[in-house]
Amino acid sequence: MDFHTATEKAKAFTKRPTDEEFLEFYGLYKQATVGDVNVERPGALDLKGKAKWDSWNKHKGLSKAEAEKAYIATYEKYAPKYA
Repeated sequence: MDFHTATEKAKAFTKRPTDEEFLEFYGLYKQATVGDVNVERPGALDLKGKAKWDSWNKHKGLSKAEAEKAYIATYEKYAPKYA
């Protein structure tokens, strides 16, 4: 399975992953498509934005290829539960 296929299949989950699981996907997706965090961390009142930023920043230093592999592995881990 390639990264693009995994992202499309994850978007098509029939059940919604938990917030923590969603953030796992989000952080790896951003790292794979953008690279290291390149924006300021959101302010104290933006709880959702901060959680997303933190999840992305957690993968800092991973190459895009490594992040893609990790995303695919994450998809395969959760697919039986949500697909």
